[in-house]
Amino acid sequence: MGGVRTAGDLVARVMVSKAIKVGEAKKYVADKLGISLLELSDSQTMREVREELDIGHVLARPGSSIGIEAKMKIAELLDIEINSVNRFKNRIGRMI
Repeated sequence: MGGVRTAGDLVARVMVSKAIKVGEAKKYVADKLGISLLELSDSQTMREVREELDIGHVLARPGSSIGIEAKMKIAELLDIEINSVNRFKNRIGRMI
């Protein structure tokens, strides 16, 4: 499973955030994205899913989320804490 090209980054974030093993994390991510476990490692499917959910992908498109904006959407979608998102929220002085 790759990084941003497929779902490796999402699975890794869930593993660390929820302290679960890779198999459980893959199932959790697949369920949250509404796709099968097999589709998690399909780069074409994941490109479409990432574009639809606007959670960032390898080739940035005009108007699509990048950086902290994409991370905020990932944190919300997967119901996980991401430190950089929390720091950003604290710095801007409001909860998003």
